[in-house]
Amino acid sequence: MAFLGRSNVGKSSLLNALVGTRNLARVSASPGHTRLVNFYRVGHEMYLADLPGYGYARVPEAMRRGWEELVTSYLVGREPLALGVFLVDLRHEPTEGDRLLRTFLEHHGLPYVIAAAKADTMGRGEATRRVDALRRGLGGRALDVLPVSAKTGEGLPPLWKTIRTAAENHREK
Repeated sequence: MAFLGRSNVGKSSLLNALVGTRNLARVSASPGHTRLVNFYRVGHEMYLADLPGYGYARVPEAMRRGWEELVTSYLVGREPLALGVFLVDLRHEPTEGDRLLRTFLEHHGLPYVIAAAKADTMGRGEATRRVDALRRGLGGRALDVLPVSAKTGEGLPPLWKTIRTAAENHREK
């Protein structure tokens, strides 16, 4: 399972929330601190991979290109990925980077679920409208679009179910 999305969208925070600890993946208030593919083993079942993000990190262009090459080689230069957990910030419209990532995943036939992060920051009605818009737009061929919050735990059980189902299906292939 690979956690994908732009810098500062909450990939590391969501990983920590899913496994029930605050100290597994390093979390920072400033973007661009995940610079390598960080692997976290969950039981004997699977590995979760926290990948560098795109977008806001203030780093030299050469480093940004290196991250892009690292992420690309991880996603397509290995055994097929069981699932990409594609995080977007529910508070904002999808970025060009988000649309490019979706196109990349679909072009390479990689399965993904959209985790609409920071769902706790808005009312339920607004969150529902935004998730529906994501399903119609960026959702494309996503297995699902799930509102989640690393802060409150909202949406984590359905996301875990999707992740575990993908892992089981992948092992059976």
